[in-house]
Amino acid sequence: MEHQNPSDEKPLTLPAKLLHQLRTNLLFNSKWAELNGAMGDLGTYIPIILALTLARDLNLGTTLIFTGIYNIITGAIYGVPMPVQPMKSIAAVALSNPDFGIPEIMAAGILTGGVLFVLGVTGLMQLVYKLIPLSVVRGIQLAQGLSFAMTAVKYVRNIQNLPKSKSIGKRPWMGLDGLILALVCACFIVVINGAGEEQRTRNSNSNSNTREDQEQEILPINRFDKFKKKFKLVSIPSAFLVFLLGVVFAFVRKPKLVNDIHFGPSQIEVVRITRRAWKDGFVKGTIPQLPLSVLNSVIAVCKLSSDLFPGKDFTATSVSVTVGLMNVVGCWFGAMPCCHGAGGLAGQYKFGGRSGACVAILGACKSTLGLVMGTSLVAILSEFPVGVLGVLLLFAGIELAITSRDMRSKEESFVVLVCTAVSLVGSSAALGFVCGFFVYGVLCLRKLGSGKSFSEIWMNGSETL
Repeated sequence: MEHQNPSDEKPLTLPAKLLHQLRTNLLFNSKWAELNGAMGDLGTYIPIILALTLARDLNLGTTLIFTGIYNIITGAIYGVPMPVQPMKSIAAVALSNPDFGIPEIMAAGILTGGVLFVLGVTGLMQLVYKLIPLSVVRGIQLAQGLSFAMTAVKYVRNIQNLPKSKSIGKRPWMGLDGLILALVCACFIVVINGAGEEQRTRNSNSNSNTREDQEQEILPINRFDKFKKKFKLVSIPSAFLVFLLGVVFAFVRKPKLVNDIHFGPSQIEVVRITRRAWKDGFVKGTIPQLPLSVLNSVIAVCKLSSDLFPGKDFTATSVSVTVGLMNVVGCWFGAMPCCHGAGGLAGQYKFGGRSGACVAILGACKSTLGLVMGTSLVAILSEFPVGVLGVLLLFAGIELAITSRDMRSKEESFVVLVCTAVSLVGSSAALGFVCGFFVYGVLCLRKLGSGKSFSEIWMNGSETL
């Protein structure tokens, strides 16, 4: 019997390759883990979207439909839990400025997306990605993570007026949105997920390169880990159960919510943007948003994804283009300006997201809710326990901040801390970036007498600083 030589096999056609890649990117590594991971980004998504819906009449139904589609597409393209988050700087301006309405928000999103799209297709974003030192990126990630964590603690400790982004008093210990509930949810997640311990792995056959033979296994390292493995507690979707509990409590807090729900999608219309709205959107929205989008939505996301998913590297060009297209298209119809974010990626990874299926699930849920319930969903979200959202946001922020632990030298750590301190105190990632970039350059100049050129010292920072 003749055996076919593997080299004689016909190569896959382009459609077959795309279909194979699509199946790989949307593969469920674990259905409960991917479902749990999908909840990791809601701590930032829900408060911002809810606040803009209540304060600026954002079309919640349209935003859910479009962001759901974005989730599905990015999950299929990248094969990692790539988040879709509201643009935070634009949202902050809209919530603090009564004259910055829906036309200005959408104009800012379209212009920001257009700039990112141009930076991507011209290759300039990839050049920026290569030139920015890792220590500066880690500083931005640490600052963003700590900012999320501090906001989360504020959500847990204080009663929030989300439309005005203000605390209005201390949160009571008891009640359906009390401190006890938040602390119990936090303890539950820690018990199930721990501190996100790194997995120790072993290969069933070190001489084989197949996926099955190289399957990684979590090894129990103490009695409690063995207990969790024995009773399959590791598969409990902790974040999903916490979120589900919040939904149940929303109806318990206000049983008449059922009467406020109306079925059917919101009306989707093209937003009319005046010349003044274009101007205000660019000056007040695009200019402060661009540095944050470039650093956190593109550069930091690419760096973090290479850390978390070594085999899933993708270029800054592609990420910049997808962010640009999302906003150039969706904002015309009233969908909130969106981007990717290192915090969302870290949060979804923290709770178990490992493939594009994680965000595809979330996207399908968003789009379905947008089509079925439309803007009436805001009635449920308004009663959702904010302290519970704070717990989810806390773990996402910590997971992002932890990524800065890989700095090898005191000089690199110095750059990270300078960048972080300035970003937090000045409330500006751009200012922190500039200071960190400058400090890194000065440290490189001090090494010029070592026999290497400045460009070599700059590009090999961890080895030369």
